[in-house]
Amino acid sequence: MILGYARVSTLDQSLDAQADALAAAGVERIFAEQVSGAVRGRPELARLLDQLRPGDVVVVAKYDRLARSLIDLLEIMREIQAAGAGFRSLAEDIDTTTPAGRLVFHVFASIAQFERERISERTREGLAAARRRGRVGGRPPALSPDQRREVRRMKDEEGRSLAEIARLFGVSVSTVRRA
Repeated sequence: MILGYARVSTLDQSLDAQADALAAAGVERIFAEQVSGAVRGRPELARLLDQLRPGDVVVVAKYDRLARSLIDLLEIMREIQAAGAGFRSLAEDIDTTTPAGRLVFHVFASIAQFERERISERTREGLAAARRRGRVGGRPPALSPDQRREVRRMKDEEGRSLAEIARLFGVSVSTVRRA
């Protein structure tokens, strides 16, 4: 069976163009929804993946309708392949039901993996360079060393409650407890 998936991000967008392209490609059943691609919990996509059987083909007008990131796309592709189904993207002319289409998809996936690793490597290099310059990342402390001493004094000597101290310093009770 040829199953289609169409998605738009906002309610003011129309699914018509995608539905027309999918129908022209011979899609027998279309799963459509209006939800941001960044949201992983997409009910219609989940229904489509649950109903996949060996030999089925999932068709999308453009692969970015299926996933917002390549990592997400690869994860969804693993689910499609695990079901024994194929994948076609009309705009990018990717068809994993053919040997050439699988090759193109895997080349894209390899490039994406390489880029993810390079990003991670550049991030580590940047953090190491910043540390060498004496800069430490992360959120600055909510309380200065003097304020932490005052918090301990108020708790120990004055017997004030953690909630009262937190209100006075404008921080959470957890921050006061850690101090």
